[in-house]
Amino acid sequence: MEQVPDPELPGPSGIVVTVERTAICGSDLHLFHDAPTGSGIQLGHEAIGTVHEVGTAVRTHSVGDRVLVSGVIGCGVCGPCLAGLPNVCLAGKSAAFGTVPDLPGGQAEAMAVPFADTFALRIPEGVGDEEAVLLTDILPTGYLGAARADIRPGSTVVVVGLGPVGIMALQCARLFGPARILAIDMVPERLARAERMGAEPIDARVAPGSQQVLAATGGRGAESVIEAIGADATVVDAISCAATGGTVSVVGVNLTMDLAFPMGLVFLKSLTLRTIFAPVPSTWSALVPLVQAGRFSLAETFTHHMGLSQAAEAYQLFDSRRDGVLKVLLDTMN
Repeated sequence: MEQVPDPELPGPSGIVVTVERTAICGSDLHLFHDAPTGSGIQLGHEAIGTVHEVGTAVRTHSVGDRVLVSGVIGCGVCGPCLAGLPNVCLAGKSAAFGTVPDLPGGQAEAMAVPFADTFALRIPEGVGDEEAVLLTDILPTGYLGAARADIRPGSTVVVVGLGPVGIMALQCARLFGPARILAIDMVPERLARAERMGAEPIDARVAPGSQQVLAATGGRGAESVIEAIGADATVVDAISCAATGGTVSVVGVNLTMDLAFPMGLVFLKSLTLRTIFAPVPSTWSALVPLVQAGRFSLAETFTHHMGLSQAAEAYQLFDSRRDGVLKVLLDTMN
């Protein structure tokens, strides 16, 4: 933990937020182990808090409002950004808070949010603080993983990876009416959690996940596969899980430029492969009503609550996957 200057208002369309709660994301671990995007990065792209300062051009927020902040932003003025799709920002400025030096993140006492009318949302009535934190990144990411997997009623779905995003994807997959959801991981607590949610657990320590999926589906594979880890091996395993004509939806972060891609398998199985850098604001119109209606089981997502001053310890815990950790919530007041 370091002392840094207080954030300044990022122009007339921005706000400064006093952060109250923030979380550690699985993608933060890429930076925890290595920071290919630069040094001096202030981490965190999952944060909620109270508006402290407002730019003169901001229309939808006032000082004192409690807001949740999109983990992903763009230029804020192009057509895609205004439509809530900063992942395809026409100015090429799509980025996540806390992943590059010039966009300080939310694992801090305060953060600056540019173009706040687009990239921040007043916390809706009926949405609790933990639910609001989940709406900043991992619930939208899991939802997009499921929505882009071509899940049809009565079909079979595989979720590869049962970390926080995978658990969100599993819950969102149920919205589309599959008959079966097979859930792959190597951590017993995560497999047990998925089973409690109605999935069929597959322990990848026993045999490769794809091998077990093929056995469980009579050799066919699954019509829809959601990859929620991003490791080279799990991306390939997800492709191997898919049935002929199926869809593989990758939402795990993988920035590898030299992945040995199984093109022959994709071609011969006529697979559709989709990836996405989650456009968080575009999902809020669908997800907020679902959260308010209690359609998700979100109460057990944050298994550990710690103070911001304990961030170093929290990262070590999250990285180790010990003590049944799924996700860590940091309280900036401690």
